[in-house]
Amino acid sequence: MSEFAKVFIEPEEIVKFLKKEMQLQEVYQKILVNKVIWQAAEARGITITPEEIAAEAENQRRERHLERAADTLEWLADQLVTPSDWEMGICDRLLSHKLAQVLFADEVEQFFQQNHSEFDQVILYQIITNSETLAQEIYYQIEDGEITFYHAAHIHNIDIHRRCKCGYEGIVYRFALQPDIASVVFNASPQQVTFPYKTEQGYHLFFIEEFISAELTPERYQEIIHKMFQHWLDTELQCILNPR
Repeated sequence: MSEFAKVFIEPEEIVKFLKKEMQLQEVYQKILVNKVIWQAAEARGITITPEEIAAEAENQRRERHLERAADTLEWLADQLVTPSDWEMGICDRLLSHKLAQVLFADEVEQFFQQNHSEFDQVILYQIITNSETLAQEIYYQIEDGEITFYHAAHIHNIDIHRRCKCGYEGIVYRFALQPDIASVVFNASPQQVTFPYKTEQGYHLFFIEEFISAELTPERYQEIIHKMFQHWLDTELQCILNPR
């Protein structure tokens, strides 16, 4: 057991600390959100069985390689959590998941179809410079085959982290890009560098390795239902905090 777990702290001290650190409002809102979930679930007759809690607990133990009951108890003690607390937290998460399914499972496919293009993805690289002249020089050097995009990105990017990754931004959703940049990127041709585009950040050159068409995969299904559920929770929370 952690040495800190042996030190008793009064609940009032925790509240005082959260206030001092300007974190009490965040915790307060999380508690309200939890209440919203429980009330909405109760109104819809949604419950969690002991078997479901046990199955999820077993999943968590496997993920943390807690093979023995003693290992689990030691881990919980280090977290200053009792087995009952742990099971209650599991219940909260399972209830949240079930409620999201009940509220929005029938709407996900329609939402995806209506916003299909927003879920297109691109394997994206970019160079950002402070100089329009330099950006244009880089563009023509790449076009003429004097330098590769990756080498130019490693040399000229204003951001050191982007330089280290040779301009690699990752696999990016269309909706994650600013609308003007998304227009430039998704109207470009794969394996081609775009002409410099100016924003408040500087002058951008984009290189598209590959476009990935949107599909309603299980992962994307969960992303969409999570986004819908979070929007619903935010709306419910605002109604509580700012009643008319």
